[in-house]
Amino acid sequence: MNTIMRKSVLGIAGLAFTGGVFAGPVAAHAAAPAVDAKPAAVQADKPDVGKLIPHGVQGAQSKITLNDEQTANVEAIIAATKKAGLPQRAAVISIATSLQESKLENLGHLGDRNDHDSLGLFQQRPSSGWGTPEQITDPEYSTLAFLKGLKQVDGWQDMPLTEAAQTVQVSAYPDAYAQWEQQAAHLVAQHWNN
Repeated sequence: MNTIMRKSVLGIAGLAFTGGVFAGPVAAHAAAPAVDAKPAAVQADKPDVGKLIPHGVQGAQSKITLNDEQTANVEAIIAATKKAGLPQRAAVISIATSLQESKLENLGHLGDRNDHDSLGLFQQRPSSGWGTPEQITDPEYSTLAFLKGLKQVDGWQDMPLTEAAQTVQVSAYPDAYAQWEQQAAHLVAQHWNN
């Protein structure tokens, strides 16, 4: 009987040991945090420039170097686009429009060089119902006003940029917006997640 008892105790101990080998390290690994683990950096993906220009650029492209004020206006346009709940493509259209109309400068009245009573980033006119001079020269207000007009254009998301912009702006130079599409897309890609 002594031999049977000893074999039973050794068998139980062996099972306990075997179970500990298999379950122990797994359970211990799951319960203990990894000491050498480094936190993963959370980096928002930049928008894909190709998706921001779904029709490809139309014609020769222009580009200007932006100063701090112009860059701040890019960021204001993007913030207003997000506030309006519109996608990145709307920001591309808005920035390209402002590049054409004012080179992203929040213009006041230009005297004899002024086109009628056009003001602000989008050269909107108080006499055409865009708002007061104070409103039109506020980057957020003027962008939201432009975007309100854009949202009223059926199918704007699927239009070439110059067609969407022209439908809102009714410019004497309807094809001029297209030249800024590439720079506008790059600016949106660069500043959207800031």
